[in-house]
Amino acid sequence: MIKKLIALSAFSISCMFSAQKISIIPSIGYAWRTAKMPSGLNYQEKQYLKGLKKGVNFDISAYYNLNTQLGLGVKYSNYSASSDGRLSFSDNSGQIFTATVSTKDKITFFGPALMFSNFNEPTRHKLFYDIGLGVMTYKTTTGNIEGKGSTLGLEADFGYQYQVAKQFLIGPKFGFTAGTLSKMTYNGMTYDFPDDEKEGLTRVSLSAVATFRF
Repeated sequence: MIKKLIALSAFSISCMFSAQKISIIPSIGYAWRTAKMPSGLNYQEKQYLKGLKKGVNFDISAYYNLNTQLGLGVKYSNYSASSDGRLSFSDNSGQIFTATVSTKDKITFFGPALMFSNFNEPTRHKLFYDIGLGVMTYKTTTGNIEGKGSTLGLEADFGYQYQVAKQFLIGPKFGFTAGTLSKMTYNGMTYDFPDDEKEGLTRVSLSAVATFRF
């Protein structure tokens, strides 16, 4: 009887690991914000804003496989960029002066997601597509001025991976994140953007992605 129990336990553990129900998918790469820059900018202003339109993109997802192709889980991403520039300003009297400006931007996303994949197919060439809806949060800091805002966002990825080992895959991934802010809070004061001045958070990304399966 004891031998049968041991054999049954070993068989159950073997089935659990062979099923590989859980996928952890981290990635890191670069992203580019797609919102258009305002018109009428001079060279210094354009270069300053260009520095904020590209940055490092990190994300991580965790999925539980409901069947051989569909996974349900959560998704988190973080985009960070910074830029320095010497810009010109004018005061109320019209006097122009210049100052060195340093800005740090961060955009995060968190929410539930679905993944479709061929991870359980008998091939080393793996494909996956995931999509999530959640909260996008934008934070920008320039000197002692801090701006914050949140909105509903969408994040989707498409990736190809090569199965290096049974529980490890690696490859490239293309990502798309979308969201728009209609208002933000600056140092505690809320500002509503006009329709033609809303803060676009949409970006595309290209990353190296790995999958760990359990």
